[in-house]
Amino acid sequence: MNSVISQSAAESLIFSWDSPHGEKLAITIFLALSLIAHALCFYIFQIVYPPTVALLPPPARVTLITPDSEEGRTLLRWIDAEDPALAFTTRRPQETKLRAVPKAEHVPSYSAIEPTLKNIPPLERDLRIPSCQPPGAVHFARRKTAPPISVAKTSVSFSNELQACGTPILPEPAFVASNEEMPETIRFRVAVSKLGEVRYCFPINSSGDPALDQQARLYIARCRFPQNTANAGKPDAFLAWGTATIVWGNDIARPQPAAAASVTP
Repeated sequence: MNSVISQSAAESLIFSWDSPHGEKLAITIFLALSLIAHALCFYIFQIVYPPTVALLPPPARVTLITPDSEEGRTLLRWIDAEDPALAFTTRRPQETKLRAVPKAEHVPSYSAIEPTLKNIPPLERDLRIPSCQPPGAVHFARRKTAPPISVAKTSVSFSNELQACGTPILPEPAFVASNEEMPETIRFRVAVSKLGEVRYCFPINSSGDPALDQQARLYIARCRFPQNTANAGKPDAFLAWGTATIVWGNDIARPQPAAAASVTP
């Protein structure tokens, strides 16, 4: 029994030294299939679907027609012969000079019409004895003084919507302009409360001087009305809206020019 077991174990440990003909054939078949597959892929991706190549457009070429060659001279002669502008062009003769001034003889006016001569006035001599009295005094023309410029005061007016509030109490005007230009008429949208005070004041336009705009807004805001009866029949209305207009006069203070510094020698 022991001999049979040892013999079977020995047989399982012995390698088979026979030539592997089947494995060589399989490797050869696999190599051939791989070569065919590579060739097929190369054909599909290189011949059937070639890669896209972006070709640049050819550079621009300019051909100049010059009389250096016989073909160029022939073409230029043909262009000159077929030019339609030559039929409408007036050409001067070859013997005439360019910009030649025509020869014109000057004929004076007195050669055709003889002028009429005037007689010489007679010579009169004053034989009177000169006066010994000195001449009269020179009259001086005095300049007329310009009439004084009337002062036009700045006026403030309110629209008809605020006439029911009574005559407004205006503060003392003290406007100072920041430049020498004449300002334009300025308007404000104002709202008067029941107590007669200006609750809101919005500028509608500008006078052209930002400093005057601010002063005018504060001036309108300080105005007071006796009472607000414009919306007396409307219990839900607390404000009366209207328009305030300021027309500028020549009583506006102008900026004083800076005094020039004295220069000592």
